[in-house]
Amino acid sequence: MARLFFRRGRDAEAAPDAAQELARKARALLGVDENTTISITEIACGDPACGGAETVVLVMRPGRRTEAAKLMKPLATVTDEELREALVPLMQSEATRL
Repeated sequence: MARLFFRRGRDAEAAPDAAQELARKARALLGVDENTTISITEIACGDPACGGAETVVLVMRPGRRTEAAKLMKPLATVTDEELREALVPLMQSEATRL
């Protein structure tokens, strides 16, 4: 299940498609099944380095604490490589559980 949240504004129409695509890619990168919820959220960011918005990826696996990855940029601008890099710690946490 993917939960998608996005802020209103100039990119509001593109946000659902971009969030769904990021959730699909995150699910594939993490190798998780449909029992895991992936939530992609774009939130306002006060840090000038993030350009006014940051993207938060929440991974909610059954029986585990929620894990988060943050990208300091709007979700519509996140590249595949940036997503992969942000998810590395979550991939490593899964490997240590095995």
